[in-house]
Formats: sequence, structure tokens, C-alpha cells
Amino acid sequence: MPSEPAAVERALPLISMPKAGTRDPRPGLSGLASDRIDSWLADQNQPAYRGRQLTDHLWSGAAQSPNELHTLPQGLRSDLAAAFRVSTLCETEIRPSDSGLTQKGLHRLDDGRLIESVLMRYPARGWRRARATVCISSQAGCAVGCPFCATGELGFERDLESAEIVDQARFWRHWLAGVGQRLTNVVFMGMGEPLLNTERVLEAAAALTDNGRFGLGARHITISTSGVVPGMERLIEEKPQYTLAVSLHAARPELRDVLVPLNRRYPVEQVVDAAVRYAATTGRRVTYEYVMIDGINDTPEDAAALSRLIRGQNAHVNLIPMNPVAHTPWQPSTAARTESFALALRTAGIGATVRRNRGVDIGAACGQLAADRAGAPAPAAVARRRQLLVVASAAALARGRS
Repeated sequence: MPSEPAAVERALPLISMPKAGTRDPRPGLSGLASDRIDSWLADQNQPAYRGRQLTDHLWSGAAQSPNELHTLPQGLRSDLAAAFRVSTLCETEIRPSDSGLTQKGLHRLDDGRLIESVLMRYPARGWRRARATVCISSQAGCAVGCPFCATGELGFERDLESAEIVDQARFWRHWLAGVGQRLTNVVFMGMGEPLLNTERVLEAAAALTDNGRFGLGARHITISTSGVVPGMERLIEEKPQYTLAVSLHAARPELRDVLVPLNRRYPVEQVVDAAVRYAATTGRRVTYEYVMIDGINDTPEDAAALSRLIRGQNAHVNLIPMNPVAHTPWQPSTAARTESFALALRTAGIGATVRRNRGVDIGAACGQLAADRAGAPAPAAVARRRQLLVVASAAALARGRS
């Protein structure tokens, strides 16, 4: 059984990110309420219709720079640029995959921090309309430290502002407009733990679902969590119509302690109880995300434990093959083991879908591209991490069989 110091060491960042630069003091326009913008325009002796023009550029047109505010006079554009940031994303590198259906964006923020977003397009098929979903980040890095996730190797850097969150969705709305398409869904499932940045995430979700701003339907928003119970309680209290996605990854507590270290603070039974109450309060089906790791959490015993934990709920399970992360000792489950796991859940009356990973060749999983930019960790640190994970997972599996 691994010692507590080993568990602590396992959660430490494996990759050192560059030192942060100075923050830009100008607020991002997309993070401001409309009345604050209107008040600023009034102070500049601008007529009321300038606010409507600016709102149209910012949200419908998803303007990325002052030059795109073309219906505003040049002087006003200059004043706006001096007081605000039209976009908080300073630079973006795009990598395409899947014949262009998947696009990964690596965004540089004003202090040099890197965050990621992923656009996934799904063509119309049968009765299903074409969709374009963007997966956005809520933090730079992540404090949860799940060892199968590249973001967990980066450690936590800082929370994102609401404008920095929203601007990822605005960026892809702008990009899609250029190819004659529209954004249909937003998923808070990129870098970071959304419910460890609850206030900013809810502000961003409110902006995205405000008909006077981004205008996306609440049911087209998904908020993911690895089990931050206080944040889940906040959602239960506010009763939004967002889809709640819980990153479960293990039903057995001893194994979830290893795969999702947050389980030591918020045990899986508490997390599932909160998910059940969210579904009951909102009428929205909860999604459980389950990364399939070969020989670790994909056994018949794991399927049985998951079935016992969530049977009878208004819930659905997404089974996701683990993305390759070079610094873990684990591999994705085989297709046969994944299908067998799914069949066991379905036999127990639980809906289960096997997801196909998108953009593997471009590092589309959370944190992979940012980690690549940060450089490789020291070989000794990688070896130590792998050793710790082998020991910890073996101990967890042994406890589960005892």
C-alpha cells in the first residue's frame, strides 16, 4: 500500500511551465455586463445606439480585434482599445485533425499562460442535425492531478477570468462563421476543474446563454466536474438547465483515490448523491464520464461496482478510451474489453455509449499541446511518477479484492 507521502508526491506537477508575465489591466469586454459598457459609452458622450452596435460586433459577429468593430468610428475604436480588450486571447495556434472535423486551439493569454480549446464538428446524419461543439478551459493547468490526464502533469497555474472563458467560445464562433457554419454546443471540459472556479464559470455560462449576448440555449451547455461537491451544491441551488457531466473513472473508492485524487476530499458516494439530487432538481439527465484504462478500471468487478453505484438513476455513462499520456504506465483498454464493459452496464439497465477519441494525432486531449510546448520533464521524474502509479494502482486493486 502506498504511503501518504507517495500520494502527495504523485499529485505534484511533473512539468514546469514558464514563469508568468505581467497581467494586462484592461478588462475583457465579453466579461462585462451590458449596463457597464453602456455606462462607459455614455461617459464618452456616445449615443445609445453605439452600445447596440458594439454588442452586435462582440457577440453576433464575435469580433476578435478593434479593427473588426467596423461600424464604430475610428476614434471610438481607439478609445475602446485603450480601455478594454476586445479579446483576451492574445495569440492562437490551430491544429486540424480528422479531415478538418477536429480543430485544436492553443491560446496564449496576456501573461503568457497557455490554455486549450477543441472544436469538434459532426456532420448531419439521418435525423440528427449537424453539430459543432467546442470544449473550453476554465483554468490554466489543474489542481486535481488525475494521473491519466496531461493537464494534471502541468499542475495548477491560475483561474481564468470569465472573459477568458467566454472568448474561447467567441473565437470558434468567429472561425466557424468564416466557413459558413455555426457553433451549437459548449462543453466546460477542457483544462482545469470548472467547479474549482465556480463563480467565473457560472458568469461565463450566463453570458453564453444570455439572449442579449451569445444566445446559446442552456441545454446546449455542459459543465463537467471531477466531483467538487460544494460546486455541485451550488448548481443544485440555482437549478440551471445545463447538463452536468461527472468525471467518475472508478466506482471503487480505493481505486478512485488513485485515479481522481479529489476523491480523498469528496468521496465518490457523496459525489454521486449530489449528482442524483441535481438530476431530481433540474430534470436533466446526468452524464458520467469513465476513462477506460487497460487492466486498471475496466474489469468485470469494476463494471459491477459501477452498476451498483448508479443503477436506477437518471444518468448515462460515456466510456472513453484513455488518451496516450507518455508519463503514465497505463494503456487504453482494448476495444473488446470496452465493449464487454458497456454490455455489462446495459445488461444492468444503464445506458452506456463508447466514445471515439477525436484528434489523437494533434494532442487534442486536455493539456497535451500545452505540456508539449512546456518541454519534456526530467527522465528521473518520469520514472518516479510511473513507479508511484504502478505501486498505488496495484495496492488499490489488491484492497478491492480483499
